[in-house]
Amino acid sequence: MLRFLIPPIGEKPNRKSALLWLTLSLIFVVYYSLLGLQRAFKSEYVAQDDARVYVFWMQQFVDPELFPHDLIANYFKSITPLGFATFYKLMASIGVHPLFLSKILPICLGLIITIYCFWLCLEIFPIPIAGFISTLLLNQSLWFKSDLVSATPKAFVYPLLLAFLYYFLRQSWLIIYLIIVLQGLFYPPLLFISLGILLIHLRRNYVWLVVILGLGFLVMLPYALTSSEFGPVVTASQARTMPELWTGGRHPFFDSNPWQFWLIGQHSGIIPPLMPPLIWIGLLLPILLRNGFQFSLVSLLTIQVKILQQIIIVSLYLFFAAHAVLLKLFFPTRYTIHSLRIVMAIAAGITVTLILDKFFHIYQEKHNLWQLILAATLVFVLLFYPNLSDHFPITDYRQSGESALYKFLQQQPKNSLIATLSDEADNIPTFGKRSILIGREYALPFHLGYYSQIRQRTTDLIQAQYSQNLEPAKRLIQIYKVNLWLVEHTAFKPEYLTQKTWLRSFHPAFTKALNSLEQGITPALAKLTKKCSILETEKFSLLKADCITNSPQS
Repeated sequence: MLRFLIPPIGEKPNRKSALLWLTLSLIFVVYYSLLGLQRAFKSEYVAQDDARVYVFWMQQFVDPELFPHDLIANYFKSITPLGFATFYKLMASIGVHPLFLSKILPICLGLIITIYCFWLCLEIFPIPIAGFISTLLLNQSLWFKSDLVSATPKAFVYPLLLAFLYYFLRQSWLIIYLIIVLQGLFYPPLLFISLGILLIHLRRNYVWLVVILGLGFLVMLPYALTSSEFGPVVTASQARTMPELWTGGRHPFFDSNPWQFWLIGQHSGIIPPLMPPLIWIGLLLPILLRNGFQFSLVSLLTIQVKILQQIIIVSLYLFFAAHAVLLKLFFPTRYTIHSLRIVMAIAAGITVTLILDKFFHIYQEKHNLWQLILAATLVFVLLFYPNLSDHFPITDYRQSGESALYKFLQQQPKNSLIATLSDEADNIPTFGKRSILIGREYALPFHLGYYSQIRQRTTDLIQAQYSQNLEPAKRLIQIYKVNLWLVEHTAFKPEYLTQKTWLRSFHPAFTKALNSLEQGITPALAKLTKKCSILETEKFSLLKADCITNSPQS
């Protein structure tokens, strides 16, 4: 039944058939991408959650006067990989705005991912339908997660890793060296995975080993030097005392439950949260291979299949190494979630192909209807599971309706600084194009040279906004040169603070402010919202800092 899809054993697949399945794969990735684009361009003020953090400062490529002497912009500029920033800068030089580029880039990367995944699968298992299934599952998995749609450095992991694996299997060494350079420039942690795979194969070739390690060192050096500007990196002992890194904090890593920490922790767990469920059928591949006599197509597997095992070994080694030198190699899951997603997709594609062929082979012999029903069910789940899910595609696009606020801010001097505890702070740099004092999305607690300043700013802001007198607010304005103060209409109610769980890390300022509100004490700033307001929207009052400074203490 599948013989028209599968070449006779011992023969290479027909190239025309391969191109047909590749085309079908590309059609699906375009379809998924268009679903994402519908959300990306739903309104004027839409941005992907992670893209806000990485792309906002790149508006300097369009207008160099934006974000002058901005702590947050300078920090994220320093930790952004050089190749990624250069790519956005080159595109901006030809008129492509960084925010627009971040929305259309996923479809371009998706096409590249699909092409390399398809041909990589055929290097391992030369059956075009297996390549189609693998690419389909990989793309579904990517759109069940926001890694690709973020258009941040991690979106480049998949095309760069798949390209490396493809050319590695084909022994195209010059291209491999180029890809190693690109990996270091776009997503440095990926370089460790590729170098690990090369070490397995070149451990006896000392000359090439030294050359490759030297190349990797040179590529990583610029990133290490620029990110150290805001060092040092938080140590393991320091991290364990930081509430920001525990459950409920800004960036939870630790968990009091060891099973959850080691197995399914978002940044610490060894089991990747992969979707769709069918991708996990790849775990059956070793079992099918051990019973290869029952599956005729197993003989078509090439020796290159061992690369899947090697990727797993390297990824797990780096996973445990990252745990051992906590935060020095950043989060452990960076070395498993991306690589294991690729391994599972390819393994699942091979497994589904073997199972479908077995079903049809049995049907040809016995004509039992249940084999056809099982095969049809498997195909239906493969093709249509995303359509049955309410969460597909996951894009994490953030849409804001505060157009009046953004337009007003864009008319203010470009060196304006806005203070606010509102979540709207996360949007202001991207849409309002003005600097903020602090913001949840930008409060990354990893480099102490940066985060110690953010922590102090946040503590000062909490104290200033909820103090019974204006002295802390006036002091904040003077120290940080705040020009505008954005206050939500509900900001002076206890539930406003209790809903902002990330602020709980800023003890005792948070606790003192909450207790004051629960006791019914009205903060001094609340009494100035009407007097000092220069813009009113449905949710916010924008206060002029000069008005606060010139107001009496009580």
